[in-house]
Amino acid sequence: MNPRRVCVYCASSRKCDPDYFEAARTLGLELARQGLEVIYGGGRVGLMGALAEGALEGGGKITGVIPAFMLEREWGHTGLTELRVVEDMHARKSLMIRESDAFVALPGGSGTFEELFEVLTWKRLGFVTGPVVIGNLKGYFDPCIALLERAIAERFMNEQHAAMWTVADSVAEILERIQDAPPWSSSAIEFAGV
Repeated sequence: MNPRRVCVYCASSRKCDPDYFEAARTLGLELARQGLEVIYGGGRVGLMGALAEGALEGGGKITGVIPAFMLEREWGHTGLTELRVVEDMHARKSLMIRESDAFVALPGGSGTFEELFEVLTWKRLGFVTGPVVIGNLKGYFDPCIALLERAIAERFMNEQHAAMWTVADSVAEILERIQDAPPWSSSAIEFAGV
């Protein structure tokens, strides 16, 4: 699979470790340099803002998807290639998934966790077949990865489900995993139950 549109889930926090900001900016820049469109939550601050600035610096196409209430609070980035305004958070997540070929989760809070687990659920059912890369920068997602592995060990998920995601410890590895993730079939619904 050769993805063309990469959805990046990440935080709007302004207070997290500066290393995360730099990683988000670098990821946006490198995705743009590779000719990949970035789709993200449309924010102008935090890791979201850094991602957008990197993609724009690299001359790339970046599309934001933002609920109207966030735009009303002036949380949206005004310099994007395109900013799509949707009704609510559910519509935002759905549109981001439907418009993307690959998915990357950078460190974030509850919103990022929700987005990651939703795309994994879609993939488990075969509605998504593209790569899902967990950007485990500075070991941030170690507890999340352990939880997913435990779900498999405790037979809440099938062993085959471990192929739904790959883990990357750096931006360079994220870019590699987008390209070399194991294939996934739309017939995954056949073994979605355990």
